[in-house]
Amino acid sequence: MKKLLASFLAGALLLAPAFAQVAPIDGIAVVVDEDVILQSELDRAVANIRAQYAGRTEQLPPPEVLERQVAERLVLLKLQIARANSTGVKVTSQEVDQTINAIAAQNQVNVDQLAAQLARDGTSLPQFRDSIRDELLVQRLRQRLAQSQISVSDAEVDAALAAQQGSGMQYHLAHILVAVPEGATPEQIATAQSKIEGVQGLIRRGEMDFAAAAVRYSDSPNALEGGDLGWRSSDEIPSAFADLVRNMSPGQVTEPIRGPSGFQMLQVVESRDASQAAPTLVTQYQASHILIRVDENTGAAEAKAKADTLHARLVGGADFAALAREESQDPSSQARGGDLGWFARDQFGPDFGAEVAKLDDGAISAPFRTQAGWHIVKRAGSRQSDVGDTSQRDQVRETIGRRKLEDEWNRFLREMRGEAFVDFRNVAGPGDADGDTGETVPTDASGS
Repeated sequence: MKKLLASFLAGALLLAPAFAQVAPIDGIAVVVDEDVILQSELDRAVANIRAQYAGRTEQLPPPEVLERQVAERLVLLKLQIARANSTGVKVTSQEVDQTINAIAAQNQVNVDQLAAQLARDGTSLPQFRDSIRDELLVQRLRQRLAQSQISVSDAEVDAALAAQQGSGMQYHLAHILVAVPEGATPEQIATAQSKIEGVQGLIRRGEMDFAAAAVRYSDSPNALEGGDLGWRSSDEIPSAFADLVRNMSPGQVTEPIRGPSGFQMLQVVESRDASQAAPTLVTQYQASHILIRVDENTGAAEAKAKADTLHARLVGGADFAALAREESQDPSSQARGGDLGWFARDQFGPDFGAEVAKLDDGAISAPFRTQAGWHIVKRAGSRQSDVGDTSQRDQVRETIGRRKLEDEWNRFLREMRGEAFVDFRNVAGPGDADGDTGETVPTDASGS
């Protein structure tokens, strides 16, 4: 949950007002298809980045380059939200409320106290709600892509397990990307290659560390985070880099490699052998549930009313399994009387898992809401389990799926950005046809 909340807050800060109040400026900074980015939006987002780098502003690129980087982030966000809306992705007000309540609880305050804290930082609660809604929409869009495009076969899992051969190495990585547009000309490719080689020269000579070079020169959306990619297992590293990374020590940087989106360099920040860690026992629960879906045919209020009626019948002595077979709208468990078998806490989502964890064995929950609809759960038991090989296969399958999703998501973003009409009307920095939005590397740094 902490990681989830951190991701919401990081995304929300991009559009929320900065810590120092910025006077709104009337005017359009960027036209994005049928939407616009106002100059005041862009100024707030830039101010937020500067606030995050307080005391380290020398690590930021020149103002005009920073403005362009932030503008590109906002363009991608606008395009993702527009695509989510146009493809029927929905986020309800209740889901926004649940997320804000969770954020408040995580910070050990109530919603009124959270609103007061936001106000001190120059953000109103309605603005924060809008930002949270946008973040949820983007997450749903990504989930929809994963469900429709990403699959991992047993053969892929077997091959990955065989390749590991007992190795549990994980790598903390960072990267620098010099983008090359679709259908690039030889001159554009040569310019991008010259730029990445120039950045490589700066790093090799010690004139700039890798993170600072990423902030200043990378075209990746995570440039302002120093290109940080976090911890990755071998299965999550693109094959073009995997063999190189295995033979590298912390601090080392790969040679530039041409990929589908341009030229990249990876740095191994740290490495660790996860296989040396002690086995972790997993808490599993056995439970049954009744689901009343919220969909185009059944509104939230109607679904809740039906769930409340079923709960009253259960309190009155109705048999849970019989009622689940009669009324539940979960086709995967209905015929079994709602039986879900043994499962890890968050297997069916954090909201569902939190409700199950609160119950005693044999207890029945009050109706509660998740993305799927309204649930009533009866907990049968709990246990500590070392899931062994099954857990390892599940982890490998998940890491392969994450790698595939990242590749597909980046391809999706590049395609969406390439098809969009984007007019930078009042944004400083380079905007030439080669698509380069980063700072030019000094010509005397181009050697290695």
